[in-house]
Amino acid sequence: MIETIRLSEKAKTQLIALKRRTGIQHWNVLCRWALCLSLAEPTKPPDENIPSDSSVEMSWRTFSGGHDEIYRSIFLCRAIDDGVPTKPSALQQYFRLHLHRGISYLSTRDLTSIVDLLRLAASKRARGKVREVA
Repeated sequence: MIETIRLSEKAKTQLIALKRRTGIQHWNVLCRWALCLSLAEPTKPPDENIPSDSSVEMSWRTFSGGHDEIYRSIFLCRAIDDGVPTKPSALQQYFRLHLHRGISYLSTRDLTSIVDLLRLAASKRARGKVREVA
């Protein structure tokens, strides 16, 4: 499915700011939060051409932090729910859309620590905006 994740220069800049504000030093941790935040939204991310113009690149294994089956399953369920074709190129593009939307969402929040991320997740859950996986 997805083997390598490449970020845009804009996403890299946003992640650098998030790393500085939150103290979370690893791209993959912030990217996992970003993906989950985007997947929790009921709408599909807008279709756009996102360049891979930064030096930030990671493998799926690094992104998933050893939990690749969990992230793969959650992502595939959402893609199927949204009618995304399961061919690799379509899934790669859909993943990039979710990841970059999530990074943008995180960058617009007033996050200064991991506690703020937990509060954000808890508030989305309390408002019923987190989708249940059957």
